[in-house]
Amino acid sequence: MNGLKLPEEFRELILDLQEGRKQAPVPRHAATVVLLRDRDGIEVFMLRRVSSMAFAPGAYVFPGGSVDARDAEYEAGEDWTAWGAAFGATPELAKELVCAAVRETFEEAHVLLAGPSADRIVEDTAPFEADRLALLDRSQSLASFLTARDLVLRSDLLRPWAHWITPAIEPKRYDTRFFMAALPDGQRALDVSTEADKVAWVRPAEALERATAGELFMLPPTVATLQDLTRFKDVAEVLASPREVYVHEPVGRIVDGDPYLVLPDDEHRLKYSDHYGE
Repeated sequence: MNGLKLPEEFRELILDLQEGRKQAPVPRHAATVVLLRDRDGIEVFMLRRVSSMAFAPGAYVFPGGSVDARDAEYEAGEDWTAWGAAFGATPELAKELVCAAVRETFEEAHVLLAGPSADRIVEDTAPFEADRLALLDRSQSLASFLTARDLVLRSDLLRPWAHWITPAIEPKRYDTRFFMAALPDGQRALDVSTEADKVAWVRPAEALERATAGELFMLPPTVATLQDLTRFKDVAEVLASPREVYVHEPVGRIVDGDPYLVLPDDEHRLKYSDHYGE
């Protein structure tokens, strides 16, 4: 069994959910972006969530967050149907997820996947700091920011990678699509997130070793993503890799009398048709 033993206090919750005495919270749609760069091999940008966060305090994560209702406002000639097919989503939700991915990456890492045209990208994000702050306090939407600055969202720089749903035993749940993206030339990922107290560029294998040693706390989706990345020699190979996205949803179970979080593996992954219906 591919699983993680849970503290004893989860036993009652797991049984309550299994027997219908409690209902799991509805997960919120979210987007996560795994920023990559080449430094004699792949490095990935990670943030440590502040200890005061309600969800996963102290965990090392990738930039990302919930979809904002105004992420749907962006209008452009994108093929949202293709994005929806990649992620098992409607075209409208696919647009929101891509826009959330771009917005959250800018808000949390100061990396902006946009440019003055469909074949150019911003090289210096410093002039847009006031815009980033306006996105953070929600006084400006991504669409209004891009329009005011005559910028075009560069969804072509993102690659669909994975889909994880927070287990039902968690009080806060997210239905998260993972994207891969290369750090754009000329841009720097910065420590600007109000939700993180530390950032670092790390090699996937090193991050996994430190997690195993107990130095870094990570959630299962983060670990799985890092494990995926150890198979590639450089960023170009990652972005060019064919990818079939599955739904992964860890489940709380009582196994041999003990509470466990059972993790999805290759034999138990769910395709979109299985999870959502045809």
